[in-house]
Amino acid sequence: MTHSPASPLPAPKERRRLRESKSLTQAQVAAKVGVTRETVRAWESGRSTPTGHKRETYAKLLASVEAERQAPAAKAAATATAAPVRSRRSVGRWDSAPLDRGQERGGGWVLPAAKAEAGENPGPAAAPKDATEAFDRLYTYAAPGLVRQAYLLTGRRTLARESVERAFQLAWQRWPEVAVDRDPAGWVRAAAYEYAMSPWHRLRPSHRHPEAPPADADDRALLDVLLSLPSSYRRTLLLYDGVGLDLPETAAETEATTPAAAQRLLHAREAVAEQLPALAVPDQLHRRLTELAGAEKLQAPQATLVRTDGERRTRFWTRSAIAFTVLIIGATALTVRTAPTRYEPVPAPGAVISDVPPRTGPEPLTRADKKLRDKLHKSAKSGLHRLAPEVD
Repeated sequence: MTHSPASPLPAPKERRRLRESKSLTQAQVAAKVGVTRETVRAWESGRSTPTGHKRETYAKLLASVEAERQAPAAKAAATATAAPVRSRRSVGRWDSAPLDRGQERGGGWVLPAAKAEAGENPGPAAAPKDATEAFDRLYTYAAPGLVRQAYLLTGRRTLARESVERAFQLAWQRWPEVAVDRDPAGWVRAAAYEYAMSPWHRLRPSHRHPEAPPADADDRALLDVLLSLPSSYRRTLLLYDGVGLDLPETAAETEATTPAAAQRLLHAREAVAEQLPALAVPDQLHRRLTELAGAEKLQAPQATLVRTDGERRTRFWTRSAIAFTVLIIGATALTVRTAPTRYEPVPAPGAVISDVPPRTGPEPLTRADKKLRDKLHKSAKSGLHRLAPEVD
């Protein structure tokens, strides 16, 4: 009797990711497979593994979800091959295509050889020669789009450019970590968002004076609606409907669960649709966000300038830390040198005592006393006459 091989299953974490990508709950998966919700939870956590007929049913369900996820990507790739030239607004993505990861995690990353909108034949890009070239490539690739995204988050052009500049300076300081990251552009984007939405910017004097709004009335209305949203809702809406991330990636970047990110997205869309009914359709909202981001003339500084400013800032703070440490050591040494080595009790304050006669000293010598004293000093200091002196 021959046994058919067991149906292959993805890793436990991959099972959960596939379920969440289809917006299925554990109870729904359990109903389709014919098990309990606790069993599905155990399968996704790796505590147990399905067997028999339930394994085959579960594997087919996950395979169908994976096929549905890969179908749009294959269709988009075929469309891009048939028509390589397209405008930025037809794509609607500020980040263009994601960075191509190396086969190994230690191999760093490479950029696409050419952008589709340039009309060039895409091909594999040469690996960067050193860290400087790799950083410049990443900056050239991601900085223009990040500036526009930061502008939609803050509504301030200066703060948007500053956020992107600081994010790339931080990336240059931690380049060994960023270079091997699965998504370097996503790493920098998260850093730029965190800096742009930091609440301490409200304490800056420049924050008291708002910048000039967009020239177009529709753009002003959309920007006002975006800025009226809570920061978490605004960031989720921008990542999902603007950048184009899927829901699990949006939840991971906003440090929230997938259901929480979905609720934030729904509430943000409802708030936008309440004030701008024409943007109730997600596609229309996506198009208007892209147009609003592209309407402003926002330019990021050169990569060389950002890199040198970051190095200069690092040197300044390093030297300041060294100087402060030396100052603390000097103050500690001076304190040890001048501090008392033992405890010296403080004398108690004096108190007045009554009914005690004052202490008196010897009375002044008379003339006879002085004469006797002089005689004793002149006479011999030893002898019998010292024991029985004669009176003159």
